[in-house]
Amino acid sequence: MAGNQQHAVKTAESYYDSHDADRFYALIWGGEDIHVGLYDTDQSPIAEASRKTVEHMASRLTTLKPGARVLDLGAGYGGAARYLARERGAHVTCLNLSDVENARNRTLTSEQGLADQITVDHGAFEDLAYPDASFDIVWSQDAFLHSGDRERVLQNAARVLKPGGEIIFTDPMQADIVDDPAALQPVYDRIHLSNLGSFAFYRRSLEALGLEDAGCEDLTGQLRNHYARVRAELLSRRGELKGEVSDAYVERMLEGLTHWVTAADKGLLAWGVIHYRKPG
Repeated sequence: MAGNQQHAVKTAESYYDSHDADRFYALIWGGEDIHVGLYDTDQSPIAEASRKTVEHMASRLTTLKPGARVLDLGAGYGGAARYLARERGAHVTCLNLSDVENARNRTLTSEQGLADQITVDHGAFEDLAYPDASFDIVWSQDAFLHSGDRERVLQNAARVLKPGGEIIFTDPMQADIVDDPAALQPVYDRIHLSNLGSFAFYRRSLEALGLEDAGCEDLTGQLRNHYARVRAELLSRRGELKGEVSDAYVERMLEGLTHWVTAADKGLLAWGVIHYRKPG
C-alpha cells in the first residue's frame, strides 16, 4: 500500500478505535447507523434520520433479494448490514478497519440473532481480498472520504461485483466547482487529507471502469442538516458525556462540525446517493 494510502488508513483506524470516538458515535451520532441522515425537520432524531438513509438506499436496489450477497465497505457498527439482513434477507460481509467498531458490530449482530447472515472482517477497502465477481451489491455510507486513494477503492469495488451487480454509496464530497480550495482547508484538516471526492470525480471514475449510471441523487442539503443537527445534539447533551468523552474531544468535535456547516453554507460541499451497475 502506497504511503499516502497507508497514512490515511492508519489515521482513520486510530481515530475510530479511540475511546472518545467510540462513545461519541454510539451516544450522539446515531447509535447503530453512524452516517448522514435524511431529515424531515431540523428536530428529527439523528438515529431515525440515519435509518431513513439506509431504507432509501435499499429501496433503489434491483438486486437486493433474499440471499443476495452484499459487501459493506466501512461498515461502522453494522446498522445497515443488520437492516439488509433482517428486512431484505441479504447475506452481508462488513469490512471495517476499526477493531472497536467491529467488536460492537459483532455484539449487536449476535444479540439481534443475525450472526448467520453477517460476517465482520477487519480490513481496509483499498485492498480487498475477496474473489472477483463475488458480490451482488457493494454498499458504503460516508466512508470513502477517509481514503487516500479513492480510485483504487472504486477499482476494487468494481472487481468484486458480479456482472449485473450494483454499487451504491454516499460520501461527504466537495462541490464539483470550488473556486478557492483553501476555503475547504479546515474540512481537509479535519479528515487529515488534502481533498474530498465529488460527484464529477465519482461519475468519471466509475464510468471509466465500465459501470453504468443507475441514477445519482444530489441531496446536498441533508449534509448541512446532519452536521448542524449533530452539533446541536452534542451541545444539548454535553453534560451527559462527562466521564464518557473527554472535554478536549468534545471541543474539537464542535469545532469540526462548525467547519462542515460553514462550508456547506458557502456551497462548497456536496452529498447524495451514487448508484451504478456493472453490465451483465
